[in-house]
Amino acid sequence: MVVQSIERAFLLLRFLALGPLGVTDLADRAQLPKSTVARLLSALETERAVEQEATSGLYRLGPGLIDIAGTVTPGRNLISAARPYLLELCDALGEIAGLSVPDRGEVFYLDQTESQSEVQVRDWTGERIPLHVVSSGLAILAYMPSAERDEYLAGPLEPYTARTMTDADAIRTRLEQIRSIGYVWVYGEFVEDLHSVAAAVLRSDGQPLAALHVHGPAYRFPDPDRAHDFGVAVVRAAEGLAEQLNP
Repeated sequence: MVVQSIERAFLLLRFLALGPLGVTDLADRAQLPKSTVARLLSALETERAVEQEATSGLYRLGPGLIDIAGTVTPGRNLISAARPYLLELCDALGEIAGLSVPDRGEVFYLDQTESQSEVQVRDWTGERIPLHVVSSGLAILAYMPSAERDEYLAGPLEPYTARTMTDADAIRTRLEQIRSIGYVWVYGEFVEDLHSVAAAVLRSDGQPLAALHVHGPAYRFPDPDRAHDFGVAVVRAAEGLAEQLNP
């Protein structure tokens, strides 16, 4: 019985790998009772292997699968696909580049490069940070479905430093700007002496899959004359990764 449940769960995951689906469609494709599909989806959602879209009610693959896939080498997973883009950003901008994914109102940091500088910034890999606090989170929040975005902004928006933006309307205005220019800078809003820039990696349906970011100490990053160029570089890297992941 356990083996059968595992086989059925993987069958559902394979269908969801082709795109978001509802319980009825999944039941039809898998030729399973809707009650069985609903039970399996509930278990998979608990493990973050799938997540339900707030607006449509459809299910899609979740960040829990990315956590597991990131440990598989070699393989065509998000971490291995993103790594060349992170290294390119690290080399071009001279600071640490990182990869993160959305996870229940937070960003989960999957990977980070090393800096060549003598002054190092800590490794955030494996950490979870609220979306409104960091550049990668804001980049992701900007492209989330409006219902999910509104739900997040209606919740507590805790400050991490004196610079953390906690007014929901002000954040909405900021998110509009992100959607307009494609990137976002955060200056000391998570850690006072840390600046970062990020851009979202979008799915084929325009929803956020991940974010690429570059961060460095405030005293040297960014060069004020190159802040826009740095933002554009991160956007181009994110677009390149998205194109690779969404052929």
